Amino acid sequence: MSATIETPRAPQPVRRQRRFNLEKWGWIYMRASGVVLVVLIFGHLFVNLFAGEGVKAIDFAFVGGKLSQPFWQIWDTLLLWLALIHGANGMRTIVNDYASNRLLRVIFKGALIASAVVLLVLGTLVIYTFDPCPAGSPADLLPSFCPAG
Repeated sequence: MSATIETPRAPQPVRRQRRFNLEKWGWIYMRASGVVLVVLIFGHLFVNLFAGEGVKAIDFAFVGGKLSQPFWQIWDTLLLWLALIHGANGMRTIVNDYASNRLLRVIFKGALIASAVVLLVLGTLVIYTFDPCPAGSPADLLPSFCPAG
């Protein structure tokens, strides 16, 4: 009996599927947003807790003064959006890891997306529509913040 060795088959070209890889982009987002969030959070903490008079200066007038400036509106919007989407993406990963039932995963992810969207919309509205000096409000009692008239 003679044993024959077959010639190796030519390798087949690997076909790459061209589709959006949510897991890859979620992983990249977590790393990139984490780095940016560290800068935003420590900047936020420094301005609120160390600069000026420190924590005792944080009151309605302080917040109103910050939110009346475009720089701080953009800063707080970036902080809100990056942190909320970062957290929602982390929760999505937890749902993928621990929810074994497909229907349950869909329900959890739907609730997660809905709550994230609602919080993003409401938070952004607060940042950009905040009026530190509404007429007839307790802010009128602040002597140095609201202009007269």
